[in-house]
Amino acid sequence: MKREVLTEVLADLKAKRPAVLATWLDGGRSQVLHPFDASEAGDAALRAGARAAAEADQARLLETAEGRVLLRVFNPPVRVVIVGAVHIAQALAPMVQLCGHDVLVIDPRRAYAAPERFRGVPLVTAWPEEALAQAALDRRAALVAMTHDPKIDDPALIAALRSDAFYVGAIGSKKTQAARRERLSAKGFDGAALARIHGPVGLAIGARSPGEIAVSVLAQIVARLRRADAAVAG
Repeated sequence: MKREVLTEVLADLKAKRPAVLATWLDGGRSQVLHPFDASEAGDAALRAGARAAAEADQARLLETAEGRVLLRVFNPPVRVVIVGAVHIAQALAPMVQLCGHDVLVIDPRRAYAAPERFRGVPLVTAWPEEALAQAALDRRAALVAMTHDPKIDDPALIAALRSDAFYVGAIGSKKTQAARRERLSAKGFDGAALARIHGPVGLAIGARSPGEIAVSVLAQIVARLRRADAAVAG
């Protein structure tokens, strides 16, 4: 790999920008592709292959007119944003970290978002619209709203629905979800947008305790991340 190619990959990693390193096996030529940058020019088939590899988060071999190309993916870390420093969040945040993902807990209520309740977990004690303006959601981000308070949850969900976040979830009963959808519909979100919200949140495994509910939520996030569509209903 040439120095300038390595420098470009490192710059993308620092900027948390998805990149795919294409290496032609015959000759060793390398090129850095940015699969989600619509303005980037290049061979359509190669770009499509790079995008598919990035979405799958997995390297793959592509046959092209110029020979075989190895596509290596350099995705930024997955980031799970939990809105609401509640009991379920106390269980969920360390589970996310154990999976190797980044986590952020947002709650303007300082009594809840206290460091002693979330040791080793990044906390932001600001309203979601303010916090998410500083930590924008992208296609490697998931958001879970957990406060049961529309003043906190709704702005977070609005930000998520306006973003490329791969997962959006919200805690609450079916009645709560219906009321939430009515409020968001009044804000201009159509049925397709509202269908992105997983609610009641988590896989239907009969979870009861905060820890069990956290397991169900994380499982649903991972299923969506890995595109296991049949397993993410709810």
